[in-house]
Amino acid sequence: MGDSSVNLPPGFQFHPTDEELVLHFLQSKVSRLPSHPDVIPDLDLLPHNPWDLQGRALSEGRKWYFYSRPTPNRVADAGYWKPMGMDDPIYSTTNKKKVIGLKNSFVFHVGQPPEDALTNWVMHEYRLPDASSSSSRRSSSSSTRGNSKLDHKRWVLCKVYERTSEDSEGNNSDDGSIELSCLDEVFLSMDDLDEISSSY
Repeated sequence: MGDSSVNLPPGFQFHPTDEELVLHFLQSKVSRLPSHPDVIPDLDLLPHNPWDLQGRALSEGRKWYFYSRPTPNRVADAGYWKPMGMDDPIYSTTNKKKVIGLKNSFVFHVGQPPEDALTNWVMHEYRLPDASSSSSRRSSSSSTRGNSKLDHKRWVLCKVYERTSEDSEGNNSDDGSIELSCLDEVFLSMDDLDEISSSY
């Protein structure tokens, strides 16, 4: 997709779950399969600062999405991304024991240590585990016969956002709470309607 098409059309919203980001978008990317809608652009993480992503990455509210090449040194023009911990496994909703992806979290620091300063900018970096890459190789063997080596270690999907005071109070899905997809919200609203109708 072109650089001018990093925003969704009016009336469309982009609120994927971690599972949807991994299975629908990242899996298709590394398997060289078409993704619909093809809205997430490729962007080198270096040397962009998080506040410079507008117009370069897919923007949805206060979040930005893009594919990038993994790099051990996540250094930008004004600072660097510091890891917040170890990789968190992402499990399939249909098979709670199956790890479909890994998510690592980073926080942006302005400047260089020891004179760096912590900011509210956070990045989640999604990648496929080795087991997922082998399964994707089997599922897409017909389309990758000419090039059997997949890009499972060459692409990651990044989600960047700026935390606010509301996020620290637990009102944002990125604080570790359960993230609902659009279909989940529709089913929950239908359950609410059933409860209301049964009370009459």
